[in-house]
Amino acid sequence: MSDRRKVIGIALITAITVMGDAMLFIVLPLYWQDFGLTAIWQIGVLLSINRFVRLPITPFVGMFYNKFNIRSGVLISVACAALSTLSYGLLQGFWLLLLARILWGIAWSFVKLGGMLTVVTFSTEKTRGRYMGLYNGLWGLGGLVGMLAGGFLVDQLSIPFVTTLFALAAVVVFPFIVKLVPKNNKNVEENQLAASRTVPGKKKRTILQPYIVLVIITGGTMGFITMGIFNATLSPLIEQSYHGHWSLFGIVIGAATLSGIIQAIRWAWDPFFAPVIGSFVDKQKHKYNWILAPLLLGSVAFLIIGYVESFIVLLIVIMFFQVVTTSFLTITDTLAGDAAAITDPVKMMTMHTVAVDLGAAVGPLLSFIIIDLYGISAVFYLSSMVMLLVGGAWVVFHLSQKQKDRYSI
Repeated sequence: MSDRRKVIGIALITAITVMGDAMLFIVLPLYWQDFGLTAIWQIGVLLSINRFVRLPITPFVGMFYNKFNIRSGVLISVACAALSTLSYGLLQGFWLLLLARILWGIAWSFVKLGGMLTVVTFSTEKTRGRYMGLYNGLWGLGGLVGMLAGGFLVDQLSIPFVTTLFALAAVVVFPFIVKLVPKNNKNVEENQLAASRTVPGKKKRTILQPYIVLVIITGGTMGFITMGIFNATLSPLIEQSYHGHWSLFGIVIGAATLSGIIQAIRWAWDPFFAPVIGSFVDKQKHKYNWILAPLLLGSVAFLIIGYVESFIVLLIVIMFFQVVTTSFLTITDTLAGDAAAITDPVKMMTMHTVAVDLGAAVGPLLSFIIIDLYGISAVFYLSSMVMLLVGGAWVVFHLSQKQKDRYSI
């Protein structure tokens, strides 16, 4: 089996595990009483606790992958994902569901880190960007199916039926894990020399070097901006400007529905668009220069989002930022993969994953504090400045590299 098919395989495995979590984001806010909840605040806790759990758990998962093979970790993740998804429909009450969500947080740490390590294992300098884009694009389809199909089936049937169906889907992939996921992650070493040709500091193998630190900071910024700020504020942003009542087949489209459609469009194009971006970056001599594109374009987009009043213009800029998001995620993960190939792969991908999760966890909390104090526009102005600062750090790094190259001649 080709390396590309193995990457596709782990991506689809990841997609199936994420369906139950994605379904819950649509179903829980609407049917929270059917889950045995007694207060609305419990919805927010259940939807966010898995993300906070991942922060302390992921380093331990990294230690696991240092001792054991990737396949074992993915098997554990799928088992935990199936059990947590099944629990959503069978358990009643806040505390039992909280345990199920904590279990999902553990499952996601195992499958995401295992998936990233698989991509690093089966990619080279010339394919890493394309494979990262392919992996991220395909597993995102699990979110699309979970939200759209999960929400529709719950409306037509029942919550226990849908959660059981999604849990069984996770169980079905067990035999494929043995075939698609590598038994060990030691063959990353053979790609280190090739990767070092495009990554500054090729003779240094420690994590604490400027390039590695910048990659980790960029990962945290990507999580903060795209998964934290943008995802958390999209609905209130649209609600603030959307005064019309669009309809489709007689069904009125509200702000929440419109937000879901916007995000679903990105999930639909990612499997096609992300690999193209990754392939383009793979062909560049210095891949890290291209991270400036999503940072600067994203900064400009957020400035416009914070200022514009026309809903049509806002919608156009939001869709533009969705394209930027795909580029941001693909290029950042590609740089992290290259860094993993010249350092300790497990340690590097663990730090990258923790940084992304930390940014994603801090984003919503900080954004709503700022909205409460200064309004929603302030969130986007601040986020724009953050992207500019990180972009400036990369410019300084690039200039320092050019100066080193000049003196080494």
